[in-house]
Amino acid sequence: MPVPGPGYSITIRVEAPPSASAAGDLTSAVGRVGGVITAFDVVESHADRVVFDITCNAMSANHAKDITDGLDALPGVRVRKVSDRTFLVHLGGKIEVNSKVALRNRDDLSRAYTPGVARICQAIAANPEDARRLTIKRNTVAVVTDGSAVLGLGNIGPAAALPVMEGKAALFKKFAGVDAWPVCLDTQDTEEIIRAVELIAPVYGGINLEDIAAPRCFEIEARLRQKLDIPVFHDDQHGTAIVVVGALRNALRVVGKDITKCKIVVCGVGAAGSAIIRLLQHQKPADILAVDIHGIVHPSRDNLDSNLEQIAATTNVEHKAGTLHDALVGADVFIGVSAPNLFGAAQVATMNSDAVVFALANPDPEIDPVEAQQHAAIVATGRSDYPNQINNVLAFPGVFRGLLDAHATSITDAMLVAAANAIADVVEPERLNASFIVPSVFDSNVAPAVAEAVKNASRAN
Repeated sequence: MPVPGPGYSITIRVEAPPSASAAGDLTSAVGRVGGVITAFDVVESHADRVVFDITCNAMSANHAKDITDGLDALPGVRVRKVSDRTFLVHLGGKIEVNSKVALRNRDDLSRAYTPGVARICQAIAANPEDARRLTIKRNTVAVVTDGSAVLGLGNIGPAAALPVMEGKAALFKKFAGVDAWPVCLDTQDTEEIIRAVELIAPVYGGINLEDIAAPRCFEIEARLRQKLDIPVFHDDQHGTAIVVVGALRNALRVVGKDITKCKIVVCGVGAAGSAIIRLLQHQKPADILAVDIHGIVHPSRDNLDSNLEQIAATTNVEHKAGTLHDALVGADVFIGVSAPNLFGAAQVATMNSDAVVFALANPDPEIDPVEAQQHAAIVATGRSDYPNQINNVLAFPGVFRGLLDAHATSITDAMLVAAANAIADVVEPERLNASFIVPSVFDSNVAPAVAEAVKNASRAN
């Protein structure tokens, strides 16, 4: 199912004979091994040779090598250099700090730093709430991770997690004007993480927990919410849940179903799946069946941890047991945040008519979207190369913009539901269809709408 994409984009500098067929030979060589050319430029021309830059998308690092080898094997062709465009984006990191004030002369320095800054310090010491008004705290979020559950890569540690956290910080700034900073902790001890975040909290207006493995992430978030006077938001849980609930609201509008009459299957009961279930329960669906690697979650099942015990107690009204395939029979909605290739078109056919399938495992979903479309009325994935991409960037920038603007000290389920409804409502009824149930991540209306909804919900508490 993988297709060539920009995540594996390379630029190959090749030297070729100056023949009339040179360009055609090069493009054919790329095409034969499945590469997709996105740019083809002449960078040097001489009597005896021509130098080209060929930019193309590949499916993987190995596929990129196949493309390069295919070019190098052509008679008279020499590959000079290969540049991985994704690595080039990350050279030196993706974010930086800029001063908001001019420092042109001694007067500027005296106000921004010593001696003038002492008056600001004294004002905050006298009234700690002034920190929100007079420092970066009013607009700054810490993106905190221990590197234990990074994307689909697993436990790769804090240093390897840093590029993801940098990217998160860049998205905060791009979509909501929020100043965010990566905080990658060199510990995976629950107590140490909690204490470390406590110690840095005075600088920030909010904490975004990121890529911390379940079940530790549940305790870390819950205890930090108790200890801190700023909102704590675990994006892998609540960001995902917000977008899923908003997208499902619109999907059910398209197929004309009432969620209170729907049976929903949620596959994957880690951080994201558990949060999705809990936020869906505010919508009062007819039933939810939670499914993990051991099958359907029910109260009589052995070896349930505290999270699964809570899920078992509030879902699966008939206490059904069995496999994912069993759970899908008669279901209206499938939501997957689990693993690739778990079922096929035959299982979708056992669902109710006008079924909704959200197969969100990345990079490869629980079912091939093309297979799912054989029987499902609406299909969504986490991928950017299919319609209906469920992406957390629709949620977290606006959520924190609203929290910061409201000077919120906590976050509630009412705010999360408000954010989900705001995302859904960005898609006007006349634009809503089976291939368009959520707005684009680049829709400039999303973050302001989410921020306003969260701010209003915060002030209503």
